[in-house]
Amino acid sequence: MANVSVYNIEGNQVGEIELNDAVFGVEVNEHLLHMAVVNHLAAKRQGTQSAKTRSEVRGGGKKPWRQKGTGHARQGSTRAPQWTGGGVVFAPKPRDYSFKLNKKERRIALKSALSSRVADNKIIVLDAFNMDEIKTKNFKAVMDALKVSKALVVVDDNKNVILSARNIPEVKTASTNTINVYDILKYDTLVLTQDAVATIQEVYA
Repeated sequence: MANVSVYNIEGNQVGEIELNDAVFGVEVNEHLLHMAVVNHLAAKRQGTQSAKTRSEVRGGGKKPWRQKGTGHARQGSTRAPQWTGGGVVFAPKPRDYSFKLNKKERRIALKSALSSRVADNKIIVLDAFNMDEIKTKNFKAVMDALKVSKALVVVDDNKNVILSARNIPEVKTASTNTINVYDILKYDTLVLTQDAVATIQEVYA
């Protein structure tokens, strides 16, 4: 099992924690990591794009000229795709881009993402992260003390911490039940509280 240093919010080391290899020490499955990221981004797509086919464009009911004898190529409608103002061939229509990723695959992908952060020494564990008031300045001071900028901070539903981080563009907060592979890989550093580590290990071990 991997041992990781535990820090306080002043940035001082106060101990060590042993991480469960069943969650933080698995073999990284790059294929499932990729699938999880694609699944996440696909689910975020609005899918509201739309264009009209030739049958939906207004007008074009009259044949522009007679079939034979004009020297022109034959044409049946001014709303055919080759005409300006005509319909679109295979026009995009509103659709749902999301697809299903099996529960077992999602779990392996999340474990792989967590394990990759540990292997790359891009994980910081805090003994606790509590704030008495909603204050962005105080949250920024903690990030500066830990010497991190672009970070995903995972806490056990601490409302003041979550609200204090909203105005910091390169920091995202999440609770233990909302973490996902995309965010873990996107941010340079993963910051977890000891309580969050315990909850994650209890759920995914």
